[in-house]
Amino acid sequence: MRTANLCKLCLQSQDSLSVVLSKALSSARNSRDLHTVHSLLVTLGLDQSVFFSGILIRKYDKFKDPLASLSVFRRVSPTNNVYLWNTIIRAMTRNGLFSEALNLYTQMRKLRVYPDTHTFPSVINACAGLAAFEMGKIVHDHLLQMGFCWDLYIGNALIDMYSRFNELERAQNVFEEIPQRDVVSWNSLISGYSSNGYWAEALEIYHQSRMVGLVPDSFTVSSVLPACGSLVAVEEGERVHGLIETIGIKTDVIVSNGLLSMYFKFDKLMDCWRVFDEMLVRDTVTWNIVICGYSQSGLYEESIRFFLEMEREFKPDLLTITSVLRACGHVGDLKLGSYIHDYMMRNGYECDTTTQNIIINMYANCGNLVASQEAFDAMKNKDLVSWNSLISGYVNYGYYEEAMKLLKMMKMELQPDFVTYLMLLSMSTRLININHAMELHCDIIKNGFDSTLVVGNALVDVYAKCGELENSLKQFENMKVHDTVTWNTIIAACGHCEDCSLGFRMISRMRIEGMMPDVATMLGTLPLCSLLAAKRQGKEMHGCIFRLGFESDVAIGNALIEMYSKSGCLMKSILVFEHMKVRDIVTWTALISAYGMYGEGRKALRAFEDMKKTGVVPDHILFISILYACSHSRLVKEGRACFDKMKQEYNIEPRIEHYACVVDLLSRSGFIAEAEEFVLAMPLKPDASIWGALLSACRASGDIKIVERVSKRIIELNSEDTGYYVLVSNVYAILGKWDQVRTIRKSLQDRGLRKDPGCSWIEIQNRVYIFGTGDRFFEQYEQVNNLLETLAGIMAKEGYVADLKFAIHDVDEDEKRYMLCGHSERLAIAFGLLNTKPGTPLQVMKNLRVCGDCHTVTKYISKIVQREILVRDANRFHLFQDGNCSCGDNW
Repeated sequence: MRTANLCKLCLQSQDSLSVVLSKALSSARNSRDLHTVHSLLVTLGLDQSVFFSGILIRKYDKFKDPLASLSVFRRVSPTNNVYLWNTIIRAMTRNGLFSEALNLYTQMRKLRVYPDTHTFPSVINACAGLAAFEMGKIVHDHLLQMGFCWDLYIGNALIDMYSRFNELERAQNVFEEIPQRDVVSWNSLISGYSSNGYWAEALEIYHQSRMVGLVPDSFTVSSVLPACGSLVAVEEGERVHGLIETIGIKTDVIVSNGLLSMYFKFDKLMDCWRVFDEMLVRDTVTWNIVICGYSQSGLYEESIRFFLEMEREFKPDLLTITSVLRACGHVGDLKLGSYIHDYMMRNGYECDTTTQNIIINMYANCGNLVASQEAFDAMKNKDLVSWNSLISGYVNYGYYEEAMKLLKMMKMELQPDFVTYLMLLSMSTRLININHAMELHCDIIKNGFDSTLVVGNALVDVYAKCGELENSLKQFENMKVHDTVTWNTIIAACGHCEDCSLGFRMISRMRIEGMMPDVATMLGTLPLCSLLAAKRQGKEMHGCIFRLGFESDVAIGNALIEMYSKSGCLMKSILVFEHMKVRDIVTWTALISAYGMYGEGRKALRAFEDMKKTGVVPDHILFISILYACSHSRLVKEGRACFDKMKQEYNIEPRIEHYACVVDLLSRSGFIAEAEEFVLAMPLKPDASIWGALLSACRASGDIKIVERVSKRIIELNSEDTGYYVLVSNVYAILGKWDQVRTIRKSLQDRGLRKDPGCSWIEIQNRVYIFGTGDRFFEQYEQVNNLLETLAGIMAKEGYVADLKFAIHDVDEDEKRYMLCGHSERLAIAFGLLNTKPGTPLQVMKNLRVCGDCHTVTKYISKIVQREILVRDANRFHLFQDGNCSCGDNW
């Protein structure tokens, strides 16, 4: 617009001038054009007219210049014209100057300018925007006094205001008082309930609107979709989606975003992808929903892929950035995580504390603790999450001393919370460090976190893992509240410390106190049955599993296979396996291991082949089981083939355990020299388990030179495991090398180490009887002793001669014979024969390996009494029938 043309207006009549100026104001396309016309109005003295002032206020409002609008108004103020007051109040409200709008309303009333129906919607919106609840009630009173409460626009504004204040009862009352409602009325109330989390109420109001014939619009469904998603009302959500398609509002990006968000909450990812793919227009919100949705669903790679696609079209906001950083942390993508962090720095993103914490966590999860520490050090305002994120990183990667140093530094700046102590307790659990655990426990008590249930549960666990079952039990009893996790933890603690009796008592207490067991309870209880080989309790647990509907759980099925196999019920293990609809690598490993324990090497190999046909890829643990099975069935060729397949076919690098199995396989099968050569050629340094496997076989061969070489190797390793020293001592005792025996036993005493005493147990009529080697203090001792003497006489007639080398003490032969008769498994077998009906199978459990003489004696007894005797020792099961053993004398 040219100034010369405007100047010609001065020559025209007043009416024509007003028309032209009005058109000029309306056609102003920017602030510059508007300033030109405004200047002319000032020059002509028309700027204070109500007409032109109103237009100027509106135009400046439109161009987001509320200060100019206010300046125009003040040139005509004070005024009694309600139109101008309404215009300026509306301009202030539209531009977010809510306080100014309410001040103008107050001035208006002081000047006794009476508001009209056009005044109140803007004033009410200003109250809502400023969260001025009291002022909102005052304005509501004003309009009631003036009789404007029935006005539709005012009513809609009131509904919206009260909804924003979460005063939904007032909003509902206003809604019900409006005589004529439109779609805005319904939308305001639905939005109010939905935005405040009253999802069911929002859906109810939506249904009412449909019943009165209201056709929803994009605003309606954008409030209903979050309600469907949050209630996981799938059918309702799909009906709303169908309505959206019918009325043709799917092209609205807000509606499509609502559908995306809803389907992510339903976890219907195919529908999410379909909605996303069909969207013609996508905005930043769209990408955020998809990126965050996939991340929250655990599909972190997809989340990252969508971020990289978004980056080509939109500049990501902080919400997007933080979602992707979390995803990078979960998948360990340090390269992309570092790139995004650099991107943030280059583009000047304002990082709040939450974002900085996510960066610390991302680097920590990706293993770059240096970068994590640097991000932490760069923070000006560190909160609990900052410290906990860094400490968690150090704990997870085994830098325990650094974690403890951080705790001390943290205490100087900030009081740790219970999360801090939970992480450090987990560290003590991994370290099996009772001193750390007790130090942390003291801190926990001082800070008052001992009453926190989750902390109490962690303390029960850490004491048990550190071998302090008494302290674990004390912590349990001191806790005022027990949840399922507490009970599961103490039951698992009993299993960890092998106190089966206490474990079963705890299970009974749990039932008495009315706590419902869950899957974790069963997974903690079944190992107790396995340890004690308690068939009755195991069957009870199996029945309980069926009653509670846990039988389809894969982990439960795996535990049942193990429980039955260790309880002497191989067939039931196989039945459990066959009834499992879903099997994982653990399932197959449990079955193969069970076959191995019973000397069924061929069946173990068949199971291995069957597993491969199902597509399950073996891991290093499964190969330990299959090598073990081959070893206990003397399948040397097959065992070697499996060992070779590990690396050649499955690219699994053999570990020390696999080498130990091969050594055991070769030496058990009589290839002692070859086993020794295999050990010396190993790429790994042999440990005590390797030499121990070789030494065990040397007992039968009697090769003194190899015995001495291997024994020397074991002693040089200076292991803390007494079992290996006992093995060396026993081998020397069998070979009659009593000086070496005494030297080793003295060494054990000097180091404060002691061997586990041998014991056996048998279950009769739901009661478990335990016997120690040389035990004389049990009921029916005399009868047991007499029975063993009678059996010894019968065995002698059939050719039995005691193998005195298994009496590993330097005493005379009569004393050795007496000691052999006192071995715990013989006492258990004799006790079982006395207290069960003839022909009843016996099952005896032993914590150590069965000695050669007891093995021979049990074969004789099975033939003499015509009983089936199943013995489980520390290595495997032996099924004795009619003078023979299932192991083929190979154990």
